[in-house]
Amino acid sequence: MAEEEIQIENPTAAPDVETTEKDARRSRRSEKVGVVASDKMQKSVVVRVDRLVRHTKYRRYVRRTSQFMAHDELGATVGDKVRIIETRPLSARKRWRVVEILQKAAK
Repeated sequence: MAEEEIQIENPTAAPDVETTEKDARRSRRSEKVGVVASDKMQKSVVVRVDRLVRHTKYRRYVRRTSQFMAHDELGATVGDKVRIIETRPLSARKRWRVVEILQKAAK
């Protein structure tokens, strides 16, 4: 049995564990999909994210809207559907980054 334990503790397997831990930490970042509401800033956009919440008394679904400022290197414009991901604080109100443009706005 001791030989099996030594084989399991192979030093070449350690970097794989570290990379999977890094990937696991990175995958825990929150992602949201929303529509760009404003692009009047340089390299920043305001993304509107809608969600449905069940009303506690009336049991109907109510639409709630949140706005997030996101860093944009891709050049998203108003009306584009984008995916944003949580990042470190980039400015006083900017904690999100545009990962991809899912659908361009109709011109």
